[in-house]
Amino acid sequence: MSAADQAPKIKYGETAPKLDKAQLQFMKLIEEQNFDRVQKLKRVRRNNLLTAGALGLSVVAIYGYSIFSVQQEKFLDDFEEPKKVTTN
Repeated sequence: MSAADQAPKIKYGETAPKLDKAQLQFMKLIEEQNFDRVQKLKRVRRNNLLTAGALGLSVVAIYGYSIFSVQQEKFLDDFEEPKKVTTN
């Protein structure tokens, strides 16, 4: 949603009738810039949360894989044939 589609939060004509046209345009410009800044910060926050989630998931996956591989090694050790000792 662009700033032009959204209704202004301040009713400029009713609340500030003493302001001239240049001041009103400056206020509108500042409001649009603030709206764009907030949208950018929301995008950055969402991306940071996605990145943190992906990193956390990868850490848990690596930990789970390491635990699984250690258990698998111990499991396979039980099936090894014992070496036969030959006496001469």
